[in-house]
Amino acid sequence: MTTGKPLFESIKVSDAPAPLVCGPLTRTHFVRYAGASHDFNPNHHDEVYAQANGNKAVFGMGMLAGGYCARLLTDWLGQDSLLRLRIRFASRFWPGDVLTCMGWVSAKREVGGKGLIDCEFSAVNQAGEVIIRGDATAVLPRGSSSFTPDLPFPSLPG
Repeated sequence: MTTGKPLFESIKVSDAPAPLVCGPLTRTHFVRYAGASHDFNPNHHDEVYAQANGNKAVFGMGMLAGGYCARLLTDWLGQDSLLRLRIRFASRFWPGDVLTCMGWVSAKREVGGKGLIDCEFSAVNQAGEVIIRGDATAVLPRGSSSFTPDLPFPSLPG
């Protein structure tokens, strides 16, 4: 059966999916994410409040950008592939910004008979400013076996 997802044997360090472009982002994106995540900090949806607190406008949630990057990785590697995902917030993003999410394989190894890859990723705005960066570990299927992601967690260095 072909899943269209990369196999451990075929993936190489520096391999990367096509970038995921999100936006231009609107206040509606922020409000919809607030409802889904229950992150009702008024800095993300109340213009008057955000400006009274020193912001030029409402701004997007860091986890929204993180979710876009996670989507990039799971669309590429498969929904059940991610074992670990770490995100570091670097800057804010605003209504009208366009985020481009990029990821790449930074290492490849075997642990307990499982094929693992480490990835790095980032989301940048239209000016090239880094909004978030992070890293992830994924388990990939092998070419001729049935795939079950049952690696004990957390037993990875990092």
